[in-house]
Amino acid sequence: MTTTANGLTELKALAGRDLGHSGWLEIGQDRVNTFADATGDHQWIHTDVERAAKGPFGGTIAHGYLTLALLIPLFTELLDIQGVSMSINYGLDKVRFPSPVKVGARVRLAAQVASVEDVPGDGVQMLMDFTLEIDGSPKPAIAARAIYRHYA
Repeated sequence: MTTTANGLTELKALAGRDLGHSGWLEIGQDRVNTFADATGDHQWIHTDVERAAKGPFGGTIAHGYLTLALLIPLFTELLDIQGVSMSINYGLDKVRFPSPVKVGARVRLAAQVASVEDVPGDGVQMLMDFTLEIDGSPKPAIAARAIYRHYA
């Protein structure tokens, strides 16, 4: 279920709130190959299906940065921000990749609003705690704190 916040006051009211989970997204080899082409990272554990089958993960895995990039589309399932002139990705803190995502696995995002504070320029800074869960895995793919700024 998507939470909607209209304007900075409603964003501030979200501090401490659990936004729940996104839907599941299956990670296919085509997505991994496209990411490899876009970034120039063709390491065999990501793109060589035959070699990776005999490797440490028993198959190809998604790039860590690919899984990180998926936070944005999955986050839009959880929070719809309206009534602001601009929103920017300000950075990331404490990013960890505890478990690889095997091709064919499903992932979903769990998100909590850690804090929302005023910043100069008529804006707020929102700290989000993200966990990218892997279906059936005790460890997540990602644990990170994202920083966003939203301006009136």
